[in-house]
Amino acid sequence: MESTQIISAFVTLFVVIDPVGLAPLFIALTRDMTPQRRRRIGWRALAIAAALMTLFGLAGEAILTGIGISLSAFRIAGGLLLFLTALDMLFERRTERREGQARDDDDDPSVFPLATPLLAGPGALASMILLVGQNPGPAHTLMIHLVMLAVLGIAAALFAVAGPIAHVLGRTGTMVVTRLFGMLLAALSIQFVIDGLKGSGLV
Repeated sequence: MESTQIISAFVTLFVVIDPVGLAPLFIALTRDMTPQRRRRIGWRALAIAAALMTLFGLAGEAILTGIGISLSAFRIAGGLLLFLTALDMLFERRTERREGQARDDDDDPSVFPLATPLLAGPGALASMILLVGQNPGPAHTLMIHLVMLAVLGIAAALFAVAGPIAHVLGRTGTMVVTRLFGMLLAALSIQFVIDGLKGSGLV
């Protein structure tokens, strides 16, 4: 697997999962909880998200084949989906929706909304299928999953220090970071569409 593919996979998953943007929401979801319970919820959410993304990374293409969808078509659809996510980030709709989900759940948020859809949302699951599908070899598949675990590891580290990060960034800092990531995701999503068109023979 080329270094450029590793970097592209890391940037894609990092932008889609957005661990920096999730850090203040994790604080909101676990407010008034003891540090021990907060850690348990964080690790449980990360484990569930990793399991879901692994499932889609390993079996996503088989699922598509079973229902008659080509990988090229899914690349195009996934690219369009990621582009819509990028627009949400650029115009702040994504943060508003996530904050609404955070307010709606005040019991145990580890499964919903933290594990899904905040960590392993549609964009992240689609990204796993698309990234693994770039090269069906076992070495490539393993590397994509290691990259995914690395991104979730960053999320775990940010969850552990979410309080200070939220204080340092503030509302303005979070908005700036979100918009920057949105621009990167928009460019990557267009690349997915181009790859899909090439694979289908249309380009």
